[in-house]
Amino acid sequence: QVQLVESGGGSVQAGGSLRLSCVGSGNTVIFRLSTVGWFRQAPGQPRDWVATITPNNNTKYRDFVKDRFTVSRDDSKNTVYLQMNNLRAGDTAVYYCYQQSMGNEHWGQGTQVTVSS
Repeated sequence: QVQLVESGGGSVQAGGSLRLSCVGSGNTVIFRLSTVGWFRQAPGQPRDWVATITPNNNTKYRDFVKDRFTVSRDDSKNTVYLQMNNLRAGDTAVYYCYQQSMGNEHWGQGTQVTVSS
């Protein structure tokens, strides 16, 4: 069973930065072939897609994070990152990473990001 573990969340003031990491415990070859990325869930809201990076490093972002967030991956470490700059109060949420491949989907337990204005 693949486990994903996020880290790097915390509390920052508006305009600040955080870098989230997500390490997968599964097979490195499978991770390399996986689409990975991030969702977030604010209190009382549904889980919302944020960013994705494909096995060939194509990236996609939601409009509300474009030019502020950057998703990247290091397949040698089974790790996906989310660099978040110019954070806003509206970015406050629990951030979840996911790994999708071969018809399977795995999720991390989430890491809290709190941005104060």
